[in-house]
Amino acid sequence: MATWRFNLFGLHRLHLWLSIGLLFLLQASTTQAQPQSTYIRASRLGITFISSLDHPANDIRYQRALLLGAAWNRWPMYWDRIEVAPNTFDWSGYDRLITQDIQHGLSINAILLGRPAFHAQGGGVAGLSTATFNDGSDIPGPGKLPNANNYWATFVYAAVTRYKPGGLLATSLGWPAGAGVNVWEAWNEPDLTMFWSAGVDEYARLLKVTYLIAHQADPNTRVMFGGLAYGNPDQDDWLAKVLAIYAADPLRQTYNWYMDQVAVHNYTYARRSGLVVSRIETELANHGLSRPVWLNESGVPVWDDYPGPVWTANKPGERLYRATMQQQANFWVASTVLAWASGADVVFYHQLYDDCGNQPGGTNFPPHNGELCVNGAVCAGDAFGLYRNERGEACFSQHPLPGSPRPVAGAYYRLAQIFGKVTFTNPNVDSHEGSTVVSFDRPSTGERILVMWNRTVADIKLDVPALGDQAELYDIGNQDYGLTPTDGKYTIGLSALTTDDLPGLPAGELSGIAGTPLIMIEKINPAMLVTNVPISLTPGSLLATPAPRPTTDPAQDITPPTTNMSPLSVISPATFTVYWSGSDDSGIDHYLIWVRVDGGKWQPWLETSATQGQYTGQVGSRYEFAAWAVDLAGNWSLNTELTPQAATSVQ
Repeated sequence: MATWRFNLFGLHRLHLWLSIGLLFLLQASTTQAQPQSTYIRASRLGITFISSLDHPANDIRYQRALLLGAAWNRWPMYWDRIEVAPNTFDWSGYDRLITQDIQHGLSINAILLGRPAFHAQGGGVAGLSTATFNDGSDIPGPGKLPNANNYWATFVYAAVTRYKPGGLLATSLGWPAGAGVNVWEAWNEPDLTMFWSAGVDEYARLLKVTYLIAHQADPNTRVMFGGLAYGNPDQDDWLAKVLAIYAADPLRQTYNWYMDQVAVHNYTYARRSGLVVSRIETELANHGLSRPVWLNESGVPVWDDYPGPVWTANKPGERLYRATMQQQANFWVASTVLAWASGADVVFYHQLYDDCGNQPGGTNFPPHNGELCVNGAVCAGDAFGLYRNERGEACFSQHPLPGSPRPVAGAYYRLAQIFGKVTFTNPNVDSHEGSTVVSFDRPSTGERILVMWNRTVADIKLDVPALGDQAELYDIGNQDYGLTPTDGKYTIGLSALTTDDLPGLPAGELSGIAGTPLIMIEKINPAMLVTNVPISLTPGSLLATPAPRPTTDPAQDITPPTTNMSPLSVISPATFTVYWSGSDDSGIDHYLIWVRVDGGKWQPWLETSATQGQYTGQVGSRYEFAAWAVDLAGNWSLNTELTPQAATSVQ
């Protein structure tokens, strides 16, 4: 069993890039909706706070989430925002919210959370220990209603009755069969006192009441154990403690141990996503149980982009539990596939926009270099978002590129694109010699999927045994490549990781987030299944990665390519990474990257087929970059009149 020596929740809540075509589509979506039928809707992927009561969704938010391929939305249903006075319920806000989600075709993970002050009792809920049903028992039965003195049961029953498929709202609005809320999460992170301070026995009671009354209202619903922070489960495993309480309950088998599924959360350390999912499954198996496990919060905030602390490039102690934008994208891919490989059913990214994060509503400031951090002022925020906040938002609304996607948005779309359309099975994780390869089978298409990344500080070449005659290789941004094996293997270059300063990593781990992943899809040839060449790696340059696969015969390509550069931080350290990409019918042959220092003359920097490079500048100078591209047909991009596509200052 893994040794849990670290707690990554001190700041709880606390590329390459999207293809230019996708980026254009995401930005154009502000004016033109995409037909609902064209979205991927990956059934095993979700995003938190696409909408919520505090973040009323407009069409732009919905379209951006759907364009990335999300199928699930997760948000809290606050009891104290509904029962505004004893026995006085205002459902109007949640009626609008759920109606919008349903209209946009999203499935809903609703969190039952909060308590009105007049129903509080210490750190828990008044009346929770009373009988669930109005006949004085905890035994469901035909026609039974909640006990009026069990206020939590009364609220949950009303919510499920109202919002279930075929419920009051669905009937009044004429929703189709199956439309409504059918996943109810019993609280959020009950193992953190900031959310639940009444102890594990009271939580076990709350979960039991939730299960019994929700299934009374809707026999087909699913009640989920509240997403666990699992900060240090070796010392404080709430799932194990609740299961031990239920083990003494004579009706546990009759009522499914009072849970249909279990949720857990993970931030910052990608490998831990697989570990916590496995831990949940082990605890369930200890009682002879098996339940779907969801990782319904995961992510990492960035420090190198507003509203993060961009001035901490050389101050690692001031940016613990944060990452660069590229690491954020890398985390999402590695965390998700490791969770799936360990048995997770659905994985959520936290969250669609930065919104307000953990900071008070209204927290706002311009981009700065630390000079606003005086007199205890809030001067940095949690930049979790797939998208940066828009202008006019209550918090963090002053990014120079408002509403634009971060690289993690491209990584999310890539996973939805590859994993969202066809069932994948038979996971396997192969971690050795400084690399990790996670593989899945797609039986319906006769293919295998390999997601691979580097766990060392040097570039490596990975030799992957071929089980077919050809394969496709995808980065987590906008490029894909055609591969053919040589001597029975594919040789793939994997870029080095960027070390971070995550405390408490297990021995041998250099970083909580590995190098940029690549994804290979191979059509399996049954005649080659006897191949048994072990995956191996050697140090080396990335030249083993092939040129992009053309989509049009270069001889027929007369269209110039276009280029894009990922936004840089407002402030960068002396050495920083610049990312660029191109879009073309036949494929990009190479790029010419230009740089301008302090507004001077443009100078060529790199001529390369790579899509990133390390630039070293001088403290106190400003650097602007632009990219030209030439395609496989010899056409050059048309942006010969150079204008900055990315800029930063070195401090």
